Amino acid sequence: MYESTAPTQPQVQAPGLVPELWMQSYSCYNRDLHKKSNRDIASNMPASFWEMLLWDATILVLAVLLDLVLPEPPNVIHPVVWMGRATAALERLDPRRPFASFLYGGCMVALVVGLASSMSWFLMAALASIHPMVYVLGGALVLRSAFAVTGLSAAALRTRRDLEENRLDAARDSLRSLVSRDAGSLNKPLVAAAAIESVAENSTDSFVGPWLAFVVFGVPGAIAYRAINTMDSMIGYRGRYEYLGKVAARLDDLVNLIPARVSAGLLLLGGRLVGRPVRGGWRSMRRDRHKTASPNAGLTMSAMAGLLGVRLEKPGNYCLGDGFRNPGPDDIGRAVWIVNRAAALAIFVSLGLLVARHAIGG
Repeated sequence: MYESTAPTQPQVQAPGLVPELWMQSYSCYNRDLHKKSNRDIASNMPASFWEMLLWDATILVLAVLLDLVLPEPPNVIHPVVWMGRATAALERLDPRRPFASFLYGGCMVALVVGLASSMSWFLMAALASIHPMVYVLGGALVLRSAFAVTGLSAAALRTRRDLEENRLDAARDSLRSLVSRDAGSLNKPLVAAAAIESVAENSTDSFVGPWLAFVVFGVPGAIAYRAINTMDSMIGYRGRYEYLGKVAARLDDLVNLIPARVSAGLLLLGGRLVGRPVRGGWRSMRRDRHKTASPNAGLTMSAMAGLLGVRLEKPGNYCLGDGFRNPGPDDIGRAVWIVNRAAALAIFVSLGLLVARHAIGG
């Protein structure tokens, strides 16, 4: 996952703030609240399908606009930073015995994801009790911390610039904000390939996944998704974290089964918008999608390999687009261009799904 300001590579579905329930009373959110508080809060709740839809749609669109114009939140208030620090602190208590470590890792996931989602749930309830506009603005700010579009593109373009200027060491260093692999021995084509792979894979983790989680479960759902993804990026590896990170890794695979496939389709459509060969992307995805260890990452990466007509290789692990040419700096820019188009399409898909969810629910 692309790293922003969080100490992880930059996520157990939790109860979301489901606006349809507002039409009955706010007690549907928290039955332990005082009855008077329920009446006060309910007076701020929307009374129609269109109002509920407008609120959620405004939160999503405003969060995207905030991502475009604002830098990452400071570490002190960044939810992903808190998730990373909590995971790092808990990881130090790993019993380091296979079965015990596996159980402890599951408890870690339940604790971190549960706390993150429940805290955002109560925060959203508190904001709703103040005023609808406070709820919308606060929800947009919290949701904005759960995804990254601008930051992902900027990180990849830094690597591209370093490669164009023949600063290989600087390119390897900038690559660390995109991938977790050791870049110290990578040559120029492999650095470019790693950047392209990360941009393609993170189309799922960075925005499609969080937005779909928001559509279904509200802001708390997006935060829960980000917590799962953050824990996977920190401990979801073989070797040292073979047992501790197994639950986080498998849960991340599970929650991304649908987003990864949506993301791959959006990449193909985004490639079409910029004149790339969609059939090539489709053929490459069909052929190479199972070559990666992850059941999800291979979809988006192999689609991107075919769209660009380049070979994406992680030595000793996989080779996608075998027979294509080696990638260069310009291909990183093309990949970013495609991913940005896919992000724009994902906004419309998410808004359409919001309409469907509210229509079915209300």
